[in-house]
Amino acid sequence: MLTKNQIKFIQSLSRRKGRIESGCFLAEGNKLIEDTLHAFKCRMLVATHEWWQKHTAVQAELTVEVTHDALARISQLTTPQDVLAVYEMPQHQLDENSLKNELSLVLDTIQDPGNLGTIIRIADWMGIHNIICSPETADVYNPKVVQATMGALARVAVYYTPLEPFLTHMSKEMPIYGTFLDGENIYQKSLTNNGLIVMGNEGNGISDAIRPLISQRLYIPNYPQGAATSESLNVAVATAITCAEFRRRTITPKM
Repeated sequence: MLTKNQIKFIQSLSRRKGRIESGCFLAEGNKLIEDTLHAFKCRMLVATHEWWQKHTAVQAELTVEVTHDALARISQLTTPQDVLAVYEMPQHQLDENSLKNELSLVLDTIQDPGNLGTIIRIADWMGIHNIICSPETADVYNPKVVQATMGALARVAVYYTPLEPFLTHMSKEMPIYGTFLDGENIYQKSLTNNGLIVMGNEGNGISDAIRPLISQRLYIPNYPQGAATSESLNVAVATAITCAEFRRRTITPKM
């Protein structure tokens, strides 16, 4: 059974202030917990009797068995499942040298938690291990972001840093790509195996301060070109298309 203080603590993690003060974040759901339990230090694991029966070997600093009703009262999900975990935030250290030979994402003020979580999931699928975010980007440990990653957060490191000095420095070491409506057709342009791909804000795109730092401007054409169409793509969709094209270039066709 959970105490009042434990319930209050869990509920505080839905707010950024609570997460910062405690250094912890919340994850919920059977599949999400199975995918992340090995990756983070678990401060507290709250689950139903049915869940514990199937996971007898699982360990955490504090384990609590609750009823479905009790779990539903503290859950952030519309449809609560059987387990909830409180994890300690990992202390990732950004190693700029390690980025030089890789393909990484840079997010310039992505504000929607669902978009951020989906982009992390896309990065995981595409073998991208690092995402560098502007300080204005949504909090990666927001429960909605964590949920949208579907466990990808266990394999993708997310950092926050002012982008202008970071990109200014990295532009001397590697190409910096960005998507623009006036860029070059991504399907016709030469692409490298390494680099930074900058994705901009949902409404405003890449910010004015960052645009001059982009060395390679890309455009995802609509089909057929010139036809009347939507003004732009959702940023997560654009990220998926862009990353997929980079990865496609590395695949050797079968003879």
